[in-house]
Amino acid sequence: MSEIQPTYLSSSCPGISNYSRFSQFETNLQRLLIRRLYGQGSIYGFFNDTEGENPDKVYGLFLCRGDVQPNMCQSCIDAASAEIVKECAADKEAIIYYDACLVRYSYRSFFSIMELSPSIYMYNIANVTDFDKFEKSLAETFDNLTTKLSNASNHMYATTEVNVSSFMTLYGLVQCTPDLLVADCQSCLRSSIAAIPSFATGKQGARVLRPSCNIRYEIYPFYGKPRDESTNTAIIKNPGVESEAPPPSVNKTSGSNDLEGGKQGESKWIPIVASLSAIFGVTLFCSGGIFLWRRRNFQENIDHNSQEVQLLEFGGRVSDGYSNENFQGESGVRSKEFPSIRLDILQTATKQFCDENKLGVGGFGPVYKGKLADGKEIAVKRLSRTSGQGLLEFKNEVMLIARLQHRNLVRLLGCCLEQNEKLLVYEYMPNKSLDVFLFDSSIGVQLDWQKRLSIINGIARGILYLHEDSRLRIIHRDLKASNVLLDHEMNPKISDFGMARIFGGNQNEANTNRVVGTYGYMAPEYAMEGLFSVKSDVFSFGVLLLEIISGRRNNGFHLSEHGESLLTFAWKLWSKGQGMELIDPLLVQSCVPTEVLKCIHIGLLCVQEDPADRPTMSSVIVMLASETLTLPLPSEPAFSVGRVVAEPIQSTSNDRVCSVNEVTISNVSPR
Repeated sequence: MSEIQPTYLSSSCPGISNYSRFSQFETNLQRLLIRRLYGQGSIYGFFNDTEGENPDKVYGLFLCRGDVQPNMCQSCIDAASAEIVKECAADKEAIIYYDACLVRYSYRSFFSIMELSPSIYMYNIANVTDFDKFEKSLAETFDNLTTKLSNASNHMYATTEVNVSSFMTLYGLVQCTPDLLVADCQSCLRSSIAAIPSFATGKQGARVLRPSCNIRYEIYPFYGKPRDESTNTAIIKNPGVESEAPPPSVNKTSGSNDLEGGKQGESKWIPIVASLSAIFGVTLFCSGGIFLWRRRNFQENIDHNSQEVQLLEFGGRVSDGYSNENFQGESGVRSKEFPSIRLDILQTATKQFCDENKLGVGGFGPVYKGKLADGKEIAVKRLSRTSGQGLLEFKNEVMLIARLQHRNLVRLLGCCLEQNEKLLVYEYMPNKSLDVFLFDSSIGVQLDWQKRLSIINGIARGILYLHEDSRLRIIHRDLKASNVLLDHEMNPKISDFGMARIFGGNQNEANTNRVVGTYGYMAPEYAMEGLFSVKSDVFSFGVLLLEIISGRRNNGFHLSEHGESLLTFAWKLWSKGQGMELIDPLLVQSCVPTEVLKCIHIGLLCVQEDPADRPTMSSVIVMLASETLTLPLPSEPAFSVGRVVAEPIQSTSNDRVCSVNEVTISNVSPR
């Protein structure tokens, strides 16, 4: 049988420290990958080495799966070494996973250090039929593997098989990098095993890939014969000792005779990227090397995860029995795996989250400015213990925005879950948020009409991408001025995806009994009935557009004791032919009246009471771009929005995230 070609799984490029082209670090990296690692795969199953001197020293290693034979090991290393510099160009730290091997390099020493993130979670989409029996066999499988690894200090790879029934056998594999202590290896494996119930309960197969270890189970043989004993060795270097020690022997535990690939039992996979298994809130009881999990402990998280998994299946392209949907960019190109950033790096960058670095406070918690060692500026959102948003919103933000790439969406650089901290790291926006300029006349003058029109168009393009152009169809649900950030050129970037929801297939609307968002921007059908759709975001966009033109907030806008909203005020002026009276006085000298009136017209179309009457964002884009298109007449906007705004709200902040748990739900069909 000819050996199969190595299959790419994922890569992680944190992007927290970069090197320049033609720098000494780049030269050392090329030497490490080309000279040091080249050819070693035909001799060793594991190898680590360094190249150069500080501050441009590069640490690197490769690890081949324990059943991969020398030639295949070398082929995988060659492919991974070539691909990692493409996937992670200019990154000083990266790791790439193939099915048969991993290659890793960094500017820091990571040899003999157990590291759990970044993590890759994958599962077989087929379900088991007898859950209780399978669960017991799975516990037995990993208990056997843990025992095998504890019997000898140099056993860092083990396989086993357990009979579930007369017609089903469970196959398992665990592996650690051989430079770890056995205790660290087992700790990494236990953490990985503990993560399985949170994303793969009842599934016929799953695997977890981490820098220091990996595990996998299936109901078919997916591993081959162990590597030949004559070449079953590893070169392990202590980072503090430059001399090379004699290579210790690393024996492998035999498993099935079948090689992976082309098996009739193989099923399609759905990969899930996460930064830490703690995102899933795993609960596990470990005792005497035997672990038992209880399905009910994870039901809430599993239910939440199930929706994401189903949505990831839409449009997924399958090759060699696997779906790489989550690792493909918008054009089907493999995307970088979402990174986790160490807490100590963020503490140093933000000066221990000191008040002088605080940029502001939102519903999620405080936001801090930080500066990394290479001078790169970042913004760090820190989850407050009293925040109304919790792990679900944190996870939602990570899982959604990590897959989205658009010039009008803020870029999420990474996250951190350490020592009870929950942190999100973004690109830094020097001009803060749109509301800072809109509602402060002293600096609002910086936004002349052309800048505001450019911001309107940018926001529209960003929402259109979420609704129609991205692989996932996303409803933002909390679009407002404070969630639009401005870069150094005043380009808008939509942020804060903690409340966002994904729609799949032909789904057009959904309802909820947990209304989240900001009053004043909520569509009436959402605020009053919990019904939301893409037209909910269109409504919020209309509110935002009128705020940009007028320089005034809808939330808290009062012209009479009846609580007239900015929307009704704008509609009355427009219907009387007095639309230019709505304009921010700061724009009088710079505006183009025809453009202003067109934008007011579009805004009023967006805030109509009936969702069916509102345009789609693609239609909005066309309206904004066209100078000849005849626009339909808008109906009067929903008065309920004005009443909601006028009512007292138990908050001192206009941007408070409101949760209404007792909402009458009804399925309203658009007219």
